[in-house]
Amino acid sequence: MIGLEGAIPVGRTLAAGLIGDPVAHSLSPVIHNAAYAALGLDWCYKAFLVHDGDVTRALASAAARGMRGLSVTTPHKVAAAAACDERSAAVARIGAANTVVLAGGRTRAENTDGPGLLDDLAAKWSFRPAGQVCAVVGAGSTARAIVAALGDAGAREVLVIDRTPAHAEAAATLAGAAGRVAAPREVASAALVVQATSVGFAGESGGFEGGWEAVTHHLGAAHLAVDVVYAPPVTEFLALAGAQGARVRNGLGMLVHQAAHQVALFTGRTPPVEVMFAALGIAPTT
Repeated sequence: MIGLEGAIPVGRTLAAGLIGDPVAHSLSPVIHNAAYAALGLDWCYKAFLVHDGDVTRALASAAARGMRGLSVTTPHKVAAAAACDERSAAVARIGAANTVVLAGGRTRAENTDGPGLLDDLAAKWSFRPAGQVCAVVGAGSTARAIVAALGDAGAREVLVIDRTPAHAEAAATLAGAAGRVAAPREVASAALVVQATSVGFAGESGGFEGGWEAVTHHLGAAHLAVDVVYAPPVTEFLALAGAQGARVRNGLGMLVHQAAHQVALFTGRTPPVEVMFAALGIAPTT
């Protein structure tokens, strides 16, 4: 259960936080606290370990303590979407939330994962999905948000690759007519390939027959390969994609940009994106 008691610094309001399991690895407190300091806000952001089944109580606890918002990570994105009083149109489609805005005693579910990825692609590579073939590996909460964002951004095709066909089909529908289920070899036709499962956290190998090589074998210099995982900084997927000549990017940029959207939702202020990157010792285009 979330434990806010004793977590509020003396003389300050605990304004926002992160809920998930695990959270010890998270860089979100560094990013958010840098943003609030740069904005001149006397806010504090902390990470809270919340176990499965405790999301509703965690939201109630946060609201009772006057918190302004929560970031939501694995495994609570679906539960958070269901537990909130209101859901954005994106959350209603995706069925998952990575953000909860608290105001007036009510909770509103938002999802900034897709916009965060698109912002990072634009900043790093000047890449925009309109008219492009894009591939997403995975069909979980984060993958669904990315599939929907790519479809909304005008991708010509959004290929969804997952070891469970029914999950892939459900995710593909979020891209509308552009979405379809694909086999790993079909990434060859894509300009962008996004690894959107969480397996990279443990350095695992994908769940496909042949491991990640079933996907990366078809990549080359014409491809952008992104892994939503940022720890480790070079996952097996990125290492193999890079060895094939693909340009690679881990999830740090997406993490910062999705957090920037959260800062805007929580505070109503323009987020200091460069400051947030600097807090991690990197630049937006690094």
